[in-house]
Amino acid sequence: MKIFVAYSSQLNFQDELYSPIRNSEINNKYDFFLPHEGGREVNTKEEIRSSDLVVAEVSYSSMGEGIELGWADMLGKKIICFHKESEKPSKWLRMISEEFIPYKDSRDFIEKLSQALSKQS
Repeated sequence: MKIFVAYSSQLNFQDELYSPIRNSEINNKYDFFLPHEGGREVNTKEEIRSSDLVVAEVSYSSMGEGIELGWADMLGKKIICFHKESEKPSKWLRMISEEFIPYKDSRDFIEKLSQALSKQS
């Protein structure tokens, strides 16, 4: 299963998403697409189109992430939203996803992501 990971640039994505995902067991089970990995330029709309699922870290509002999630919704992709327990995600996100999962830290994020993905397979 190919999973597109969306997030705000306000998030320290290298330390809070990329490293935890790549250093976890789930990295071996699923094909994660991390948009800024390796500093490459990508067409995120096409990557979303070819993905089976979108995982969105929505702790911080972001126009770019909002556009990506709009594309995912338009393309009929399932979107699972994760957010830090200390942050409240934007209410408009309820229009594109029914699944919101709060987490405490990177370890908790990976555990909850693993559980959510096992339900999708």
